[in-house]
Parts: sequence; structure tokens; C-alpha cells
Amino acid sequence: MTTLSVTEIADLGLEARAALFDRDAGIDAARNDAREIVERVREEGDVAVREFCRTYDDVDVGNLEITDDCERAVEEIPDDVRAAIETAIDNVREFHEAQVPDDWRREFDDGRELGRRFRPLERVGVYVPGGRAAYPSSAIMGVVPAVVAGVEHVSVVTPPADTINPVTLAAIHLSGADAVYSVGGAQGIAALAYGTETVTRVQKIVGPGNRWVTAAKALVRNDVEIDLLAGPSEVVVIADETADPDYVAAELLAQAEHDPNASVVAVTDDEGTAQAITEAVDAQLAHRKRADTIEAALESDASAVLLARSMSEAILFTEEYAPEHLSIIAEDDESILERIDSAGSVFLGPDTPVAAGDYASGTNHVLPTNGGAKVTGGLSVDHFLRATTVQRLSSDGLASLSPTITTLADAEGLDAHAESVRLRLEDE
Repeated sequence: MTTLSVTEIADLGLEARAALFDRDAGIDAARNDAREIVERVREEGDVAVREFCRTYDDVDVGNLEITDDCERAVEEIPDDVRAAIETAIDNVREFHEAQVPDDWRREFDDGRELGRRFRPLERVGVYVPGGRAAYPSSAIMGVVPAVVAGVEHVSVVTPPADTINPVTLAAIHLSGADAVYSVGGAQGIAALAYGTETVTRVQKIVGPGNRWVTAAKALVRNDVEIDLLAGPSEVVVIADETADPDYVAAELLAQAEHDPNASVVAVTDDEGTAQAITEAVDAQLAHRKRADTIEAALESDASAVLLARSMSEAILFTEEYAPEHLSIIAEDDESILERIDSAGSVFLGPDTPVAAGDYASGTNHVLPTNGGAKVTGGLSVDHFLRATTVQRLSSDGLASLSPTITTLADAEGLDAHAESVRLRLEDE
């Protein structure tokens, strides 16, 4: 059975285009359930958190705080896994340290001294998916940038389980978290947003999760800052006739194994390459452990192998799509990149799989989905900083600005603004 067939971009109808471009994070479907959970946690604190852990995770949580368990987990994991975690942390830290902005001041000839300074948030919460699964990479991507930014207290929530995977716990500790709580889902988001008897209230929540986590983030964002509302994983691969179809297929399968709702698209201007990609997908699928999940994603109307009439058409499609992940496997990859403004993270060349960014190259894998890359970027140090502008005027500087200030203030009918300037000039 062929899981993907080749479709020409020019032949896409309205429904097909809607399936590709109107990608849904599933927030609306989960909103009502998430609202009830959030409201009860806000009102009842730990009691509601423990009840929801029993209901949704089938776990009776004793101590909600498991910070010490994370520290002990470091000694429980194999040496090679610990080494891999530490290497990934080092690379992510190095990349994010390069993002830290410097405070600055500048003196102008007319008596103005202007500047900008940056200060970290005090308390940040990171959601790390988990429970019975292990997502050490999500811990690294959320915690390390916050630590690099200088956040004073980094809290982590992760779903409970009878035995939480020690790899996840170890990664949380090694990344530098200050407090860790065994609570996931919408209840974990609510606990971070409003605080409980055990969980420290934070100023900002970051990190990916399922639709209930995303819906909860949408519900609390009037009371706490969030990073972004992330939906199922997505990738677009731009390939020309030089691309190895096996590499393209591997990228599609890698993102498809995340979620049956993942969106995976290959777009090429070469008909032979397009057909070879579909054949490579089928050949590789049989050998993947999560074949059922992958096949469900591939059979979705949101996944496709598309044939463009030219590379320009392929680029225009990709720009409109604004993918979370963009892989460019083409001879002229740099010039293609120059023509694309909207993508969460870009992977250039045949030897740069998206998995490198997912785990270890150093870039962050918390990225905008559903076309969000048209207006924002992925998680970065900036998310954990606040910027303050600073200014000082000399007496001459105020005098030179006075006509502009008072004229505009008078025009707006704000005479007290104008008088606050005139008063100073009269005193002089």
C-alpha cells in the first residue's frame, strides 16, 4: 500500500489546501475539559491536583515535589545516557549563551542619553511531557535557556507515573531546575499559573504538551505569560533532483512518529524525485517501531508529497505554510533559504537531520506550529528576559526637545504633560 502519493501543487483544491494550511492544535476540542481542571486547581490547590493525577494518570501521588528524586536519578541511569544528556546540555547552553544581550547606553549630541537594560524573570515554570515515556530533550530545551538567562527559580512539572522514567528526571536535574513536581496535564499548567500549597506560582510557563496542556496554557495566559501554543509536530522538506529520496523519506517518518496528527510534507520540482520519495517512505515504514503512528500521520490529508512546477513555486508554498521544521536538501540550499522568511527552525544540507536540532545541535526544539512562524520564533533566552529602556536628558537636551514635546502634548489636550516640561525650563 502506498501511504503517500504525488500531488501537483497547481492541482490542489480548496479542501486539500485547507488541510495543509489550516492545521489545528486541537485546543478548541479540549478547552471545556481544561477549563474545569484549571478552575478547580485554582480554587482547591493540591487537593484538586491529586484528584486529577488519580483520574487522568491513574497514580496516587504522595509527595508532589520530587526534586530529590531527580538528583538521585542521575546515579541510576547508564553512563552513556548521562554523557549524552550532558553533551546535549553543553551544546544547548553554548547556543543560548550567544543570545544573551548586553545592556547598552548611548549619548547623543543633543543632550540625550538613551539605553536599554535586560533583567531575567524571577520565577519560570517548564512543562516536561513524560509519565511513562521519557523526554529528556524537552527538559533540556526548557530549563537550560531559563538558567542561561539568569532566572532565579526554575520549576518543572512532569506527569506522574508509578515509576517516572529516571532519564527524564536526571535530565531535569542536570539542566539546572530548582524544583520539580509530579503533576502533568492541564492541572500541571494550572498549578504553575496560580500556585498551590506545594507548587510555587510562576511568572511564565514554557514547554510543549498535548492538547489539554495547550488548551490550559491558552486559558491561563491572561494571568501568566506563556511561550507559545504548540500543536502537533510538522515538517516541510524542500528537495531538488540532487536530494537522496531515502534522506527525505527519513525526515518525513521521523516527524510522523511523534503523533498521528503530525503533518509531514515533501515538496520538489523534480517528478522523478517525488515518486522516489513515496517509494522510499513505503520501504522504510515497515522497519519503524512506531509504524502505526507514522502510517496514521502519513495518511492524513495534512501530509503530502507535492510536485512544484519550479523551485520558485516550491518556495512560495513553503513560505505560505510557515513550517515548524524546514529541511532543505538541495544543491543551492543557501539561496533557497534566502527566499524564505517564515520557518521555526531550518536544517540545511543532506547531513543535517531535524533530529539533530531535536536533541543535540544546540538550537531549541520548542518551535511555533500552525503557521506561527509567520509572526514569531522558537523558545530562546529572550523569552526569559524583560527589557527596560533608560534615559537621561541634560538641561540643553530638554530645551531642544521642549518644542516637540509641548506641541504634541497640547495637540493631544494633555496640558499637564506640557507643563511638566515648561516648569523645568522656567526654573532654569
